[in-house]
Amino acid sequence: MSAEKALRILIVEDEMTIALLMEDMLLDLGHEVAGMAMRLPQALELAETAVFDIAILDVNLDGRMSFPVADVLAARGVPFLFSTGYGAAGVDPAYSGRVVMRKPFEIKDLQSAIARAAP
Repeated sequence: MSAEKALRILIVEDEMTIALLMEDMLLDLGHEVAGMAMRLPQALELAETAVFDIAILDVNLDGRMSFPVADVLAARGVPFLFSTGYGAAGVDPAYSGRVVMRKPFEIKDLQSAIARAAP
């Protein structure tokens, strides 16, 4: 477990194996998974209604960009970070100031990205 404050985290990831791996890593770090979404409609619903401290957004959700989810979170004042195999190059320039975690990542990368994005 990390020395950081335990956070409730929303995972938005369309690859089940990556989502489950991320869940395991987050639990190992002492965080709680507040919810998981694999498709854009579900992610938008959770972004609008769920209670969590931070979200991790896969940029590409089965061919649809997660940027509308990022917009909802930004409007709510909820921190988030992007997770993508393309690194910062895969993120729309409108979000250039946001934390981007490049896939594949290790637990230390996840911990660092959360620390940089969380309040």
